[in-house]
Amino acid sequence: MEENKILIKNEISNEEIKYLIYTIRGKQVMLDSDVAMLYHYETKKINQAVKRNIERFPERFCFQLTEEELEIMWSQIVTTSKLEDNKYRSKKYLPYVFTEQGIAMLSGILKNEIAVQVSIKIMDAFVEMRKFMNINKSLFEKVVSIENKMDKKFIEQDKKFDIIFDQLQLEENIKQRIFFQGQIYDAYSLIVDIIKKASKKILIIDNYVDDNILKMLTKKKNDVEVVILTSNKSNIQNIDIQKFNKEYPLLKVAKTNKFHDRFIVIDNKEMYHLGASIKDLGKKCFGINKIEDVEIIKQIISL
Repeated sequence: MEENKILIKNEISNEEIKYLIYTIRGKQVMLDSDVAMLYHYETKKINQAVKRNIERFPERFCFQLTEEELEIMWSQIVTTSKLEDNKYRSKKYLPYVFTEQGIAMLSGILKNEIAVQVSIKIMDAFVEMRKFMNINKSLFEKVVSIENKMDKKFIEQDKKFDIIFDQLQLEENIKQRIFFQGQIYDAYSLIVDIIKKASKKILIIDNYVDDNILKMLTKKKNDVEVVILTSNKSNIQNIDIQKFNKEYPLLKVAKTNKFHDRFIVIDNKEMYHLGASIKDLGKKCFGINKIEDVEIIKQIISL
């Protein structure tokens, strides 16, 4: 058995395994060469094991890529894989890929002491990737819609994937972030990113908001309405509001004593809870969290 194994230098983390999972035929799959690397086997030995037990591997468990699918796979590998230097990939043949069920079946027939431990990591990675895909489902749908309108002859494949995954990273960053003392610019940038997401309306609730918010709001899209609910303790000046409206309409400021915490609501459907006043971003440790509960968002808007 030892002669069939391939040694790799370092143990691969769960995070790195996630970068070995790709989407083909609407399924999340892993290349046979990557599976072999993780299990410390040669690729041909993995495929031989499958052929000897072919009745255990229906197409929903394992299938061979077409040439077109291989090109799509390689375009993903070039732009997203953090393990590009591993020597187990090859474009000289049409590889097989394994779904999550296929890998679970494979681990049971290899009889390798490494297989059980590695399989647990792989299963965890598949679960995390499914969660990632579900969270960003709407974004993927938007990307597909945009790509369908583009002339693919003039768009390099790697650039498209860079755009997609940069946007996904942005979505994940906005979902939940902790900022520590001194991270003023990072916090400012995240608030601006949230503001840029609005296409119709921005609602800002902050009892201590000051004129600094106006600088951030200059980054909003044209014709996006802004409503600020604040208290008598705020330092935002009417003269500054008037000047702002002449160039970046429309901004309304109203006073209220209904709120203690701080929120930003985007287009009446996305809400972010701020652990500190916008004027104090980066001065002390604080967090920004996206509120997922639709009913809570409706209640806040109706107050």
